[in-house]
Amino acid sequence: MRTPLRWVAWSALALAALGVLAAMGPDYALGQLAFVATFAIAGLGVVLIVGQAGQISLGQGALMALGAYAQCLLVRLGVPAPLALPFAMALGAGGGWLASLPARRLGGLYFAMSTLAFALIIEELLVRADGLTGGAAGLAVPAFAVGPLAADSAAREALVSLLVLALAWLACRHWVDSALGRAWRAIRADEAAAQSCAIDPARAKTSAFVAGGALSGLAGGLYAHWIGFLTPEQFGLMLSFELLMLAFIGGARHLAGALWGALVIVAIPQLIALARDLLPDALASTAGLEALLFGGVLVAVVLWRPQGIAGQR
Repeated sequence: MRTPLRWVAWSALALAALGVLAAMGPDYALGQLAFVATFAIAGLGVVLIVGQAGQISLGQGALMALGAYAQCLLVRLGVPAPLALPFAMALGAGGGWLASLPARRLGGLYFAMSTLAFALIIEELLVRADGLTGGAAGLAVPAFAVGPLAADSAAREALVSLLVLALAWLACRHWVDSALGRAWRAIRADEAAAQSCAIDPARAKTSAFVAGGALSGLAGGLYAHWIGFLTPEQFGLMLSFELLMLAFIGGARHLAGALWGALVIVAIPQLIALARDLLPDALASTAGLEALLFGGVLVAVVLWRPQGIAGQR
């Protein structure tokens, strides 16, 4: 299939998915759109780290957690939500810097395992610091508000998420097209060759993790408001794996892959839940059916588009 036809096919599929969601009611569809946009922001961070710099990170969920808790605590102290978002980004970027430190001595699978350990440490710290984070009991998050104006409806949540996604996209586009982006791609292709061209691999990897961590922190800050209640378990290893799947399914080497991957990860489970109601009772009552169907969809996408939905043939 030629590229224009491929995009027409995928666009038709996306519109069909949104149409089914809209059939459930505009509020539900707009709420799901807010989550798709929020996960796409986090996905952009994964694309920078994995697709551009060629590093495997299993700790992006922990970076989202840092941003989410920073946003929640600052808003509870009276800081306006838009002013708290830069602090959420800064904490996510700081977490990305910490997670990247082993890259100076480790590589490949060993470095990926170090990011996994980082995620486990962050989750445990959030549970232990119950005086600050509420621990396993959780923490309520105030609504996203600017003075008297609050994002207290699905339409406003979707609008805020899309505006922030647009700004994040522009920032990523600038980074990818800059000398920094070229350095990331150079170390992805060949670290030794990049070093011979006066590129510091350790510094390039660190910058990718800092940028990716900032985006994850930003997504976490928005996610905290949309979900309304935070517990450490929400940001466990499964979230990190979902974000990694998001990038690979969408196309890790393309910024558009974050958008397609978020649509698959967020919207497809909702569509499967809808389809389950249409199945015969004997089949619909099967335990684990939704997980089985979702896994089948992911396998089908990977087999059909191993380079990702946004990837070229």
